[in-house]
Amino acid sequence: MTIKGMVKGRRNMLGRYVGKWFYDKRIPFDIANSPYFPPIVNAIQRAGPGVKPPMTYELSGPILDEEVEEVKKWIEEYKQSWPRTSITLTSDGWLNKVRKKEFVNFLTYSPKGTAFLSSKDLSGTKKAANFYV
Repeated sequence: MTIKGMVKGRRNMLGRYVGKWFYDKRIPFDIANSPYFPPIVNAIQRAGPGVKPPMTYELSGPILDEEVEEVKKWIEEYKQSWPRTSITLTSDGWLNKVRKKEFVNFLTYSPKGTAFLSSKDLSGTKKAANFYV
């Protein structure tokens, strides 16, 4: 078998395993277009045989904690850019019909990107003329 044929065979095997994972967990196929998808495949390849994938407790604990810290740092850098770039404050209201709760989300937009600020539960709040002031 040629090297090209071996690579094609390995790629097919990779595709089958990735596909099984997508199908089993009902992961939308467009996730493969995520900018994070190719790096995860590369990281798995670099890790090599014998390296065990992260366990549930690692994903929901220390790994998640590291990602939260990274996002907090990004948001702090983002906020520091506001005096130079200015921001647009946006809000988006939505209704959870099942739980009969009303929410409004507050986000900021600037040339550096968009960030979520907070979400408020407005259920049971009287929406009089001065409500939004």
